[in-house]
Amino acid sequence: MLLWLIPVLPLAGFVINGLFGRRFSKSLINVVAIGSVVLSFAWVLKTLAGLGDLETTHAEHYFTWIQSGALNIGCDMAVDRLTAVMLLVVTGIGSLIHIYSIGYMAHEGGYYRFFAYLNLFMFFMLVLVLAANYLVLFVGWEGVGLCSYLLIGFYFDKKFATDAGNKAFIVNRIGDFGFSLAMFLIFKNFGSLDFATVFQQAPGAPEAALTTIGLLLLVGACGKSAQLPLYVWLPDAMAGPTPVSALIHAATMVTAGVYMCARSFPIYIHAPAAMDTIAVIGIATAFFAATIGLAQNDIKKVFAYSTVSQLGYMFVGVGCGAFSAGIYHLMTHAFFKALLFLGSGSVIHALSGEQDMRHMGGLRKKIPWTFATMMCAAVAIAGVPPFSGFFSKDEILVAANHHAPWMFWLGVITAGMTAFYVFRAMFLTFFGEYRGDAHGSHAHPHESPPVMLIPLAVLALLSLGGGFIKIPAFLDRFFEVPGMPVAAESPETALMAISVAAGVLGIALAYVMYIAKPGMADSFVSALKAPYTLIYNKYFVDELYDATVVKPVVNGSRVLLWKGLDAGVIDGMVNGVGARARNIGGVLRLIQSGNIRSYATWVLLGSVLVIVALGIAGGLR
Repeated sequence: MLLWLIPVLPLAGFVINGLFGRRFSKSLINVVAIGSVVLSFAWVLKTLAGLGDLETTHAEHYFTWIQSGALNIGCDMAVDRLTAVMLLVVTGIGSLIHIYSIGYMAHEGGYYRFFAYLNLFMFFMLVLVLAANYLVLFVGWEGVGLCSYLLIGFYFDKKFATDAGNKAFIVNRIGDFGFSLAMFLIFKNFGSLDFATVFQQAPGAPEAALTTIGLLLLVGACGKSAQLPLYVWLPDAMAGPTPVSALIHAATMVTAGVYMCARSFPIYIHAPAAMDTIAVIGIATAFFAATIGLAQNDIKKVFAYSTVSQLGYMFVGVGCGAFSAGIYHLMTHAFFKALLFLGSGSVIHALSGEQDMRHMGGLRKKIPWTFATMMCAAVAIAGVPPFSGFFSKDEILVAANHHAPWMFWLGVITAGMTAFYVFRAMFLTFFGEYRGDAHGSHAHPHESPPVMLIPLAVLALLSLGGGFIKIPAFLDRFFEVPGMPVAAESPETALMAISVAAGVLGIALAYVMYIAKPGMADSFVSALKAPYTLIYNKYFVDELYDATVVKPVVNGSRVLLWKGLDAGVIDGMVNGVGARARNIGGVLRLIQSGNIRSYATWVLLGSVLVIVALGIAGGLR
């Protein structure tokens, strides 16, 4: 089926625009960049149509990559039901984001470079998804990390952007170290990195080994999918252009950790301690990030913390054994979160760069299409039935209730907070009076061009109706293990009613505080100043990391490695050798007098010394 064409098409777009884009017109750049991704999406549709219901995995071997003793790793790609879902999400949402970027980046510098990076990102994400073994997956894994660094730091002439890119790259290296250790252990225990071989042998492996592998894979997933304690890079990643936020933080890179854990389900179902850890980290992250989202004023930061929180829900699903529900939420989240990010980009575009919601207001009359589409995403993420987020979130909460009831209740509270902060953002942005003039913002907000609005409209339809795409029914058979049912049970009416009520309560509270009684929010903040300050400052986690990790490492490297080892030891040795050579040379220079009689004397003296030395040596024999 030529699976390799799916990632190679975006790679071709990267090569063409990367090498020649500087000489191209914007129209030609668009044709290359967007055409390559759309063709990749079309080839995905053709491939999946040709493979039918995917009852079995379709694999393709291209060449042997590494052959050394027992180690045999091929460049192999495969498609199964899980891969099919991911391919459709990545190429489908990716195509819409590429189209949107035409309008958003129209007046930005580095136009060809931006689209080249986007294409390269798509290539690596598709390699990750199509991989048939852990090492090929790791290539895609590292590749999306590289591209996130390039795209987050796209505005490289601004320090905050380069700092954010560096932060994302470094934090992800911590997680990737755990992933690499997991691969070493997988090969040690199974003698292979191929999914088929490893997963076939997993049921007979020692539980301790599987648990260790599962926990190390989780370390990698926490870095890539921004879970506690490695979540700190994602909010700062909003420094990149808004389409980057939509692509990386909604549909692709941050979901890679969830995908990798779901892909490794044969390991996890035989390592219950590792699965419990996934669920606990997921629910803790979901709750923790949601609380921070309550107090943010930057519209992109609100949705960034929302992403961290929603990823936590996905990990809860995987950790509770409801793998299908976790992937289901991954898909619906891609719809409504991409829409929220792109919608916020439309707002920022309308206000010529303004991102502070306190300087917005009343925009629903000025940019009505943006408002209407974002409202579709808002009701979806809030879990309002019958929209997409309602179905996927409730499947996870049902699974959480069966796994540990306290997780269900914490998930319900998080759902209420999610509805509150999303509608808080909607009310501050689109309702009331326009507050931008007094702060020097753009006095005449304008609607975005059709090339930006059409992707918003498509995502709005998916956000509203995506829940009717019955992904769990499609995936349950893939995740089925004889004697070990892992799918969540059918939704329970009482549990659904509780979660929906939490969402409705969050929306109502946001309405009261920001529409009905606008002064109530300020009074609430004044009454709870200490906890609000803590939440507003994100629990001072960045400051804590800076004090306990960053500064000690930087200062330690300066004192020990630079001044101590480099300047003191290495430079001391090199400079010392040079000084000794110079001193010896100074002595030898005295011999070079230019006097022939002096040279003859030295020759004679040298000859006498040689004869004496030879005589002594002969006597010793």
